[in-house]
Amino acid sequence: MNIEKKLFGTLSDGREVYAYTLKNKNGMSVKLLTYGGAIAQIVVPDRNGCFSDVVGGYDCIESYVGGDGYQGALIGRFGNRINKGKFTLDGVEYSLFINNNDNHLHGGEYGFDSKIWDAEPIDGDEPMLVLRTTSPDGDESYPGNLDVKVTYRLTNDNGLVLRYEATTDKATPINLTNHCYFNIRGYASGSVHDHVLMLDADTFLPTDERLIPTGELKSVEGTAFDFRTPKAIGNDINTDCDEINFAGGYDHCFNFTGGETVEPVKRAELYDSVSGRVMTVYTNQPCVQFYTGNFLTNEKYPFKGGYRQCPQTFLCLETQHMPDSINHENFTNCVLRPGEKYDYTTEYRFSVK
Repeated sequence: MNIEKKLFGTLSDGREVYAYTLKNKNGMSVKLLTYGGAIAQIVVPDRNGCFSDVVGGYDCIESYVGGDGYQGALIGRFGNRINKGKFTLDGVEYSLFINNNDNHLHGGEYGFDSKIWDAEPIDGDEPMLVLRTTSPDGDESYPGNLDVKVTYRLTNDNGLVLRYEATTDKATPINLTNHCYFNIRGYASGSVHDHVLMLDADTFLPTDERLIPTGELKSVEGTAFDFRTPKAIGNDINTDCDEINFAGGYDHCFNFTGGETVEPVKRAELYDSVSGRVMTVYTNQPCVQFYTGNFLTNEKYPFKGGYRQCPQTFLCLETQHMPDSINHENFTNCVLRPGEKYDYTTEYRFSVK
């Protein structure tokens, strides 16, 4: 058996949350929760064959419910921010829940990160966990009944593949992603400033002080946002410019060169010289939100093993469409209509050098 199921905890209303651990023939393992579809653990080897957990998260269900930061969770209906929680679609104006600096963030008050997903484990040489949920018409004030399926697959190439699928019976904005926090040197190993990052992105989205895109697609050329040639994250993270100052580091949408693709292609690579670990990101999504964990400051909810929250000790690479794209005609299309299928895939593949 390459899948193990255990009770992770019980919510205050009596609902049970389960953890499924997928294992491959190389010894890599991934722990997934039915609460929020969260990636709670990824254990991979370093160049010396020593295995370590490389993602953030909590020890108990109470922290996943009460804590912040969307640790490892599936995000929807709309990942990232929508300006003032308002948009107009097919002549109808919608007002969403405001939960972040006068904005709507990551699906609202009770987004997909707080749902208990229906789980179907599929054992085999490359084990899978299929998660499903239905977001009813009016859920968090979004239109349409949305059926969502997310499949996690652990490959024998040490890849974790996430396939997001959705259909709707009414036009609705959708932007699904995962909010996993990575430190590939190993969990609780300190700052990510020495991690070397490559992003195949020729533009990024500048934001205002509320982290809402201004509408401009700005070239990365000559800026702190140029990761086309690999560089240490800490090289330019303290650059004195509005974009960095507003976010307290990186928390920006990078637009992949050429936009979305039919099949997943290599779009990012993260390298840690101490452990030798490499994480390569393949996706057919058009963008990635690169976030350096600038807001990890909640002392009430320490991470696994009592590790205290500290800014810029983890990073996120959230493949997605552009934030607030429902309010910008020049941004990526985020509207799903009846008869269409939302279908995107992202893989986080681990290796060493």
